[in-house]
Amino acid sequence: MKNIFFALTILFGSQIASSQNFYDEATIQDIQITFSQSNWDQLLDQAYSSTGDYIMAQSVSINGTVYDSVGVKYKGNSTYSSNQVKNPFHIELDTYKEQDYQGYKDIKLSNVKNDPSFVREVLSYKIGRQYMDASLSNYANVSVNGTLIGLYVNSESVSKVFLKDRFDSKNNTFVKCNPIAGAGPQSGSVLPYLLYLGTDSTTYYPRYEMKSDYGWQELIDLTDTLNNTTVSIDEILDVDRALWMLAFDNVLVNLDSYIGAFAQNYYLYRDDFDKFIPIIWDLNESFGKFSSTGTGNLNSTAQKQQMSHLLNSTSSTYPLISKLLANAQYKRMYLAHIKTMLLENFANNQYFTWGQTMQTTIDAAVQADGNKFYTYANFTSNLTTDIGGGPGPGGQSTPGITNLMNVRSTYLLGLSDFTQTEPTIANISVSNTTPTLNDVLNFTATITDENAVYFGYRTANYLPFVRIHMFDDGAHNDGAAGDGVYGVSATMSTTFLQYYIYAENSGIGKFSPVRAEHEYYTIEITPPPAGNIVINELLASNDITQADQDGEFDDWIELYNNTNSAIDISGYFLSDDPTDLTIFQFPLGASIAANGYLIVWADGDLTQTGLHADFKLSASGETLFLSDAGNTIVDQITFGVQTADISYGRYVNGMGGFISMPATFSSQNTNVLTLEDNLNEAMKIIVYPNPSSGIFTYEISDANTDLSMMVFDMMGNQLLTLENNTSGTIDLSDFSNGIYMVRIQSDSADKILRLVKN
Repeated sequence: MKNIFFALTILFGSQIASSQNFYDEATIQDIQITFSQSNWDQLLDQAYSSTGDYIMAQSVSINGTVYDSVGVKYKGNSTYSSNQVKNPFHIELDTYKEQDYQGYKDIKLSNVKNDPSFVREVLSYKIGRQYMDASLSNYANVSVNGTLIGLYVNSESVSKVFLKDRFDSKNNTFVKCNPIAGAGPQSGSVLPYLLYLGTDSTTYYPRYEMKSDYGWQELIDLTDTLNNTTVSIDEILDVDRALWMLAFDNVLVNLDSYIGAFAQNYYLYRDDFDKFIPIIWDLNESFGKFSSTGTGNLNSTAQKQQMSHLLNSTSSTYPLISKLLANAQYKRMYLAHIKTMLLENFANNQYFTWGQTMQTTIDAAVQADGNKFYTYANFTSNLTTDIGGGPGPGGQSTPGITNLMNVRSTYLLGLSDFTQTEPTIANISVSNTTPTLNDVLNFTATITDENAVYFGYRTANYLPFVRIHMFDDGAHNDGAAGDGVYGVSATMSTTFLQYYIYAENSGIGKFSPVRAEHEYYTIEITPPPAGNIVINELLASNDITQADQDGEFDDWIELYNNTNSAIDISGYFLSDDPTDLTIFQFPLGASIAANGYLIVWADGDLTQTGLHADFKLSASGETLFLSDAGNTIVDQITFGVQTADISYGRYVNGMGGFISMPATFSSQNTNVLTLEDNLNEAMKIIVYPNPSSGIFTYEISDANTDLSMMVFDMMGNQLLTLENNTSGTIDLSDFSNGIYMVRIQSDSADKILRLVKN
């Protein structure tokens, strides 16, 4: 997803990226809810109208994986009604017991009440994810007690799982910006405009839902800064992300958002660097379904086609728009973002191709949905053609998506703000494409039609970008003064540097890459090949595999000596922080025997005997560095989400790439998982045939039949959770040929076995 420049490798990736099949757009998910009560609908209605609590479902099956004791409730505002069969669902897998599906615990299912086309929400998120951190989204058929309720939109919840994945933190101030009583004519002025309402936090309570344990004062500080102070707003707000959100809502005529009448349907999360990040949510009425701008209604498709790209930019009621766009540079950045969205999605009809693909995927499911709110004919036509009437607010008409957006794109791109000459950015180059630590790099680019040029950069993931001037003065390794080549220098103070270039003139800006700051170029220190001393294996989640000298099951790191002679590693360093490679230093006399192993316990406890590093490994994934006494990196490994008691090591031992494997503490790595890899002999397992073309039969004998069974691929990604049975089948027919691991646990045993599909 990130733009890589000079064919260099990027250092990070999404922690959830390996398990996105739950949100695969090409696959309709199957969700079956089972309640023990026959009056489940009445119970859900009662809970919705009174406590808002979950009702316990006896079980929820997701694509064949069954979870018992699951929290279920109705959700939504205008899309919910006690008189309709198909209501939106919120499923919480861990309400009563700790469980998840591919890492997801909250499942949000929209009933598509206001969208004849069925694609508004999924298509909008797909467009939005190109420019900001936004939810994954696809479709699910939902049944209750064996009866199909209908086809739903399945959008990733903006939850703590989402926050941790996107921003590497989850416990800071987190606000849902929707009025507590729900938005509507009854709301009055009790809406989340981000207006400053004084120092009394209770004044803010009706307007915002605090999702974190604290944060009212920080929210007040944001509104105070936004409305009243001369302090730079970018000290408390991620301005670029805010501009992307505002541009997105405007281009897509997504008025049930901050820019519309109710100023709602977004989240605010304050990251570890004290900046609030806006996050879009609830896109079911994008592409012109909602009509109210806060200053009037756009009652026709023609009005929406020509909605101003500066809507509410002079209204003090909308400070996030008016204050940001009052800043000339922020306005130029906003215009650049709008133009990028128009050119990349609408002027080239890319959005229409995506919409057609989505409708093809769900066509049969829409036909089978007996509780849909529009006809099948409405579904097939609304991607292009307006639909009159319907169940939405006031029964208003629904614009055809292409009828709206083709004209809107042409209209906006024809305005002077977008026809004016924009800067061009070309010939970006760096003085050294294979840098080492602390090298000073010179960056240059050829820029035309500019008044000012900036270099945005950061040296660690998630850090805010720092933006500094580039110069065409002949004094910044930029060639001759005034030749159109701009230069700037930056130091490789860590193992990588992420950057972009922004140029502007008096009217509009231009980014390179055009999706910055969401995308950027990366240059990094190339990891050395496997050398004399390597990181050979690590275990980031050690529950029962190997205890240290004090009987504690701590994380561990294994080094290996590839040579036939002992090597003194006194003064070498281990670190999991690219900004500080010297966290743990090997003591005087530390060495590794010829072709030998050395274990370092990553437990953060320097008081224990032996080698104990003063940092811990993250089971969610990170990068580990080994540096020599001269602070030169000799090996590094980036790993993703880890599974308990499954290590990550080199295969072949000492020289190969990293794979998930059975832990081989201080011994030769292997990718062979057999029944002899058992951690406890109290459990006896028979599996046949093995290898198999896809179906494996198993029989388990164990005095304790309360079993947990999970299937993983060789990268450690959990693929299946199996039913609690002592016999049955494991179906890998839908997975590619290869080796898979099954972990079977009970109170008396814990075993890992290998399945080979061929």
